[in-house]
Amino acid sequence: MKLLTNSRMEGRQEPLEDPISGVANLFDVSVVLIVAMIFALISALNMLDLFDPNTEVTVTKQNANGQMEIITKKGKEIKVKKLTPEEASGKGERLGTAYQLEDGQIIYVPEGE
Repeated sequence: MKLLTNSRMEGRQEPLEDPISGVANLFDVSVVLIVAMIFALISALNMLDLFDPNTEVTVTKQNANGQMEIITKKGKEIKVKKLTPEEASGKGERLGTAYQLEDGQIIYVPEGE
């Protein structure tokens, strides 16, 4: 009986598993997680309108140096304009007052009404 068992085991050789094959799966999982994090960040910042070709969006940013950056998107066209503090300042007159309500709505009241 021993001879039959040994001869069967010798003819059957299982291929060794590659120890690095699991790394490829980890890479795939990390790519999926990165895409999910980017989507979650964009939706948390309510920036999904940037991907809609029918919307118009304007974003204003100001860095530590005081330089302002205005990003305007109309349809599929995106324009970026950088302004220095001197360009953004000027003389003018007060036109009215804006109030923000508790629900986040902003109401503009012209001067003299």
